[in-house]
Amino acid sequence: MRTLTYYVAVSLDGFIAGPAGEFDAFLAEGDHMQAIGEQFRGTVPTVLADAVGIPVQDGPFDTVLMGWNTYAVGMPDQHLASPYAHLRQVVFTHGRQGPEGSQDVLFTDRDPVQLVRELKKEDGKDIWLCGGGSLAAALAGEIGRLALKINPVTFGSGIRLFGDRSYQPQPWRSTSVQAFESGVTLVQYERA
Repeated sequence: MRTLTYYVAVSLDGFIAGPAGEFDAFLAEGDHMQAIGEQFRGTVPTVLADAVGIPVQDGPFDTVLMGWNTYAVGMPDQHLASPYAHLRQVVFTHGRQGPEGSQDVLFTDRDPVQLVRELKKEDGKDIWLCGGGSLAAALAGEIGRLALKINPVTFGSGIRLFGDRSYQPQPWRSTSVQAFESGVTLVQYERA
């Protein structure tokens, strides 16, 4: 069965973005970029990967899930209407429609848990939960693996890793920790 992996950058204080969706404080340069990029190949938007020569084939995922706000980050630029064209893309929309040029993206207002359970039963590679926090909260019980790029920055407020989820402790087992000189630490967990 396929695994749903929540692979995301996060601040030291547990935020995946600022209050208005800002993510520019996360480090985009440093010794962590190549190592993490090789391990999680295919998690760079297709247009950017093509422009700088980053390979997107042979990565761990063939499907990416996004909440509307995560997807909408690229909407002002029509080149990102289909941000991960090399993957099967699913955006949970709450009834919104995608922009022109997004025909390769499945926009749905279906229950995320039901859809993920169906995807897990299909043949293929693992499934990448790209964000956001509210979608991660809705899918918390379906996530089998966490891959957190912990950045050496605090936000103070913003979008939490698991949104505004109620208190529901869930145990995880650490499977890997990689610390980089940049200050970024990649920590991976599986369900305990």
